[in-house]
Amino acid sequence: MGRVRNFEARVFHALRREPPQTKVHRLAFWLLVIYLLLMPERLLPGLAGQIFSGISFFTLALLIIFCVPLFFRWIFGRFLWKLRNRLILTYLLMALTPVVLFVMLALISLYVFSGQFAIFAATAEMNSQLEHFAAENRAFSMHVAHTLAQQPQAKTVALPEMVDTAPESRDAGLQVAAFYDGKPITITPQNLNAAHITQVPSWVKSGFEKGVVWDQNRFYLRAVDTQTINGHTTTLISSVLLDKSGIDQVAHGIGRIEMIPVIEEDAAHPEQQDGKSKVVESELSRRKRVREEIRENSIAGGMLPAAQHFYDIPITFYAPLETRDWASGKPHDTSIIVTSRPSLLYNRLFITSLRIASVIQNILIGVAIFFGLLELIAFIMAMRLNRTITESVNNLYDATVEIDRGNLAHRIKVTRNDQLAALGRSFNRMAHSMERLLAEQREKERLQNELSIAQEVQANLFPRGAISLPMLELHGACYPARTVSGDYYDFLVFGNSQLGLALGDISGKGISAALLMATLHSAVRAYRFAGEDLLTSRNGEENDDPFLEPAKILTQLNRHLYRSTQPEKYATLFLAHYDGTNQQLTYSCGGQLPPLVLRADDTVATLGCGGTVVGLLEHATYDQGVEQLHPGDILIAYSDGVTEPENDFGEFGEDRLLDVVRRHRHKPLDAISEQVMQALRNWIGGQEQPDDITLVLARQK
Repeated sequence: MGRVRNFEARVFHALRREPPQTKVHRLAFWLLVIYLLLMPERLLPGLAGQIFSGISFFTLALLIIFCVPLFFRWIFGRFLWKLRNRLILTYLLMALTPVVLFVMLALISLYVFSGQFAIFAATAEMNSQLEHFAAENRAFSMHVAHTLAQQPQAKTVALPEMVDTAPESRDAGLQVAAFYDGKPITITPQNLNAAHITQVPSWVKSGFEKGVVWDQNRFYLRAVDTQTINGHTTTLISSVLLDKSGIDQVAHGIGRIEMIPVIEEDAAHPEQQDGKSKVVESELSRRKRVREEIRENSIAGGMLPAAQHFYDIPITFYAPLETRDWASGKPHDTSIIVTSRPSLLYNRLFITSLRIASVIQNILIGVAIFFGLLELIAFIMAMRLNRTITESVNNLYDATVEIDRGNLAHRIKVTRNDQLAALGRSFNRMAHSMERLLAEQREKERLQNELSIAQEVQANLFPRGAISLPMLELHGACYPARTVSGDYYDFLVFGNSQLGLALGDISGKGISAALLMATLHSAVRAYRFAGEDLLTSRNGEENDDPFLEPAKILTQLNRHLYRSTQPEKYATLFLAHYDGTNQQLTYSCGGQLPPLVLRADDTVATLGCGGTVVGLLEHATYDQGVEQLHPGDILIAYSDGVTEPENDFGEFGEDRLLDVVRRHRHKPLDAISEQVMQALRNWIGGQEQPDDITLVLARQK
């Protein structure tokens, strides 16, 4: 199966088409492959070529069957891809389709009504002639009955209405047969005698009065009347041959009428026993003979006039006409086909008021034209609305393509004031916002890159590598709340036994705090390097090093920051000098949270000697203190980011900090620092780190 799929994919890839996805598509593809493979085999001679040709033809037929739905799906897919075509098709289905169906229903109803009216007119005309003919026959019957009542032995009866009538004006189609107590009586004049009617059929006595009968392969209008006088029954049968002239009279003003008789097929002759083929041949010949008899005995009359206008179309309708077989009395439905025109039927419908008919006709034509104009106006309005909708969607599509290409300056031209126009304006605002946001994003990325550089620069300001003295372990860590930190710590090593320690916190966060931190770092280091130079120039007099007096350094830094920064900018700073020879720590705390000394016996000393913050007051002075360190003592210097984080239970606080350090005091300092940070993370939880965190640990060996 995988090889088949790979073959399909390679073929369609070579044709630059997508591989078939549906089963119908794949089946059509393989039918095409089979058909192409069978083409050479069709050229083989003899029976093999014929077999392959048949298989090829069958394959082609299946291919066409499967390709037709694919073709229509492809056509409709491409046609309906555009919204305009979809809306047009929707309008045609929802608007024009009901109109077309209604018009078709109206036309079909009008056609059926016209056909029924034509049939009604024809049958009404025929019934009118039958009624007139039956009335004459009744008069003849009464005359004959009274004559025979007076002269019972008479063998001939003259019809008085016909005796004095000139022969050329007599109805040559009229035939009369008279019976007195079932015996035939001669009628004069002789040309009226119906010689072929020799008796009264038994079924006539059941109440037949008039109608169309089928007798001797001819249609007749026939009326029967019976009179009983003095116990004697006289029956008079009048007939008129229904031929073309009779049909012409019925069809006058209607159109053309055709009557087709019903002739039953005879059963197969039992004497034909020469095989099934002869019986079948006899059936075919007999059916042919019946059709010929029907064609010969059919009668038609009337004439269809020329059309008066373009919609005066021929209307042909069929209806059954009940006729009787004169010999057996069996009823038949004779087919009568009437062909007429709307103009003929219209004139016949309004035969008594032709002037009103023309007025009504003009009114109907005017209403039809008016409705057509309304439909045309509705169609034009629908097309205009369709154009506005599709134009807006097309503009939106073009705009999305431009935006996808990166042209964020593209805007949709909006001239209307509707919901689609509002959508276009919203798209323009969205494009403007995207353009602005991308510009801000680029600016943010630029700033982020600069902050990354600033972070790298600031990272170089902190002590790098492991710094320690033979008698003192050191560890420092700073965790910025943002990209760069406003906290500061530094280790300054003097020889093999002395160390300068600094820890500060700049007011604020972010770039401004980081810049002030760099300034403070540079100033502290500058004072240190100046002290080294001064110490060297005085031939190693160690007491002359100014860093041995942190209070003086804080005083100088305070004056420097006050004069070089804005009034609201300040820093807290802890400076200390450690002398490893006597294990003493000289310090001064300028507004910084006092560092703690956790002694080996679990007592705690607070290093709070100093003064106010640095850089806020120009003439601030600072005190300094001295603390003796013993083996196992741990100095804990920290910023407010360590003790001030809060949760529902309050601040983290110094007690929790001391508890963590106390529980892990025998571990390396970096491990203790990590435990403190883990406790802080657990205390803060999922909240953002509120402030920069700086922690410095020093342990006396």
